[in-house]
Amino acid sequence: MKTLKLLTLALLIGFASSVNAQTADEIIANYLENTGGADNWKKLNGVKMSAKVNQQGMEIPIEIVQLKGGKQMTVINFQGKELKQGVFNGETLWSTNFMTQKAEKSDKEATDNMMLEKNDFPDPFLYYKENNYTVELLGKEDIEGTETFKIKLVKEPMTVDGNKEENISFYYFDTENFIPIVMHSEMKSGQFKGQMSEAKFSDYQEVDGMYFPFSMTQGLKGQPGQAITFDSIELNPEVDPKAFEFPEEEAAPAEGGEK
Repeated sequence: MKTLKLLTLALLIGFASSVNAQTADEIIANYLENTGGADNWKKLNGVKMSAKVNQQGMEIPIEIVQLKGGKQMTVINFQGKELKQGVFNGETLWSTNFMTQKAEKSDKEATDNMMLEKNDFPDPFLYYKENNYTVELLGKEDIEGTETFKIKLVKEPMTVDGNKEENISFYYFDTENFIPIVMHSEMKSGQFKGQMSEAKFSDYQEVDGMYFPFSMTQGLKGQPGQAITFDSIELNPEVDPKAFEFPEEEAAPAEGGEK
């Protein structure tokens, strides 16, 4: 695999003289161009990512599938069992309960919020204008020694405890390669409500002419976070639609009836 820097060297020479005059729209356009081109992003129908997560010295394989139309799921293989999390078929959101090993549907609020993300595949910046999202360049910021452009992305409001709340994320684009290396967003619920979540992206590699981060760290801003290393990324995978469906339990046979 070639590195992103090698692919974009010629492009960056042209951009070097105007880095200080970039607008949010230009930064996003450069990002899409440098990672494969907007036309290729629009042709993408699905992505399947295989990864390993280290938990207390134990490597746990996971698989993340995202498809056009909002279908997605994360499959965790743990001690010989397959556990599905965040499964969405476009209408129903569900996960496997780790304690009971049973599939459970999410509540309406969580499902409605997931519905808002259906148009974000494969990247929220691809159709941000069509989706009426707003972007704003907030200036430059140093992130662990790397100069970045800080862009504020505002999407449709989400619902939290029955109330509409702002849906805002902050992306930090490397000023050299125009790729996001960090994303921050406020956690709206749960034990860490009000704190800033952080996702770091690195090790961008080529996959069929497009570029994806093969290393990601997720957690709270200012804390170590959970590292995820991707072994492979497959574009336009064939996925059985039934894999996204909620596994309804079979009805027990009526007393005295056929078994």
